[in-house]
Amino acid sequence: MIELEIQGLSEHRESLLIEVGRLVIASGFTLQRQRLVQDHHGILLTMVVRGPFLKKWALAAALDGCERFISVKVARFVEGEPKPHFAASPKRVAPAIPPPTPVAAVVSPARDDHGTLAEPVATSAMTAAPESPREPPAEPEFEFIQPTPRASAPAASIPVSAPFVEPAPLKADEVVVDKMVRELEYDYPQIVPKLLALQHSVAEAARESSLALAGRRTGAWVFGREYALDAGLDLREAIERIGVPALRALVEVDQQGTQLHIHESLLCTEDGHSGCHFFSGFLEGLLEPAIAPGSLSIFAVCCRSYGADECVLAISD
Repeated sequence: MIELEIQGLSEHRESLLIEVGRLVIASGFTLQRQRLVQDHHGILLTMVVRGPFLKKWALAAALDGCERFISVKVARFVEGEPKPHFAASPKRVAPAIPPPTPVAAVVSPARDDHGTLAEPVATSAMTAAPESPREPPAEPEFEFIQPTPRASAPAASIPVSAPFVEPAPLKADEVVVDKMVRELEYDYPQIVPKLLALQHSVAEAARESSLALAGRRTGAWVFGREYALDAGLDLREAIERIGVPALRALVEVDQQGTQLHIHESLLCTEDGHSGCHFFSGFLEGLLEPAIAPGSLSIFAVCCRSYGADECVLAISD
């Protein structure tokens, strides 16, 4: 298996994650994380995907042929080495302008008749002028007052966004997750406030992994409590009989084949902070015992936190 980082530049963000996600799934890869950023050049998409090594060329070819991209690059993902997006606008720094150098005025002294230098003598600019005859007072003239033109407003400065750098992910905070799981017996299914608190109580780089771990342990706990007798099912049957009913205790969800459409998720409201990692982990912990010894893969096709109308999870075996 290999992890790849996809960086793409697109004009519009509508349905971008859905279309790219379908290409990723069709190429045999699964999504690890994703991000959309608005930039002066357009929409910057960053995805980290995982899949078979031999299929990376097929994925690259599919992405090159995607009409949604102005430009796209695929490179091997290295953990702990954040890579700026290739299309991100660089920071602009205005050059410093040095102040003008003052120039001293040089006054040449005058010479007298004998050729010696004489001290400069200040002469009065006022000379006696003959008195002019008095004139009768002139008629007052009309004074036209011209309106003072308003100064034009300064041009609005265009903010320059810093290049996007993906932070290196950290392992899940098991202490915080264990505390939440111990309280499931008393809080379930009203656990959304606990999950919101969990997101803000762990380090930002450990948020996704902590949500996924909390989801897996919650799903396993729900399976053991309510569905322990439902084993040996195929994937579609497990989704219908276990996955959808269990998820509906937490959120509003609709099933479309092997895709689950989650509506109005309270965990996915902040821009770029997806809570779908919890739902993916929840389904893993819930469905894996039901389809054992089979396995499953869950791919977050799109999420409200990245601008989609709803969150969509695609489940495959």
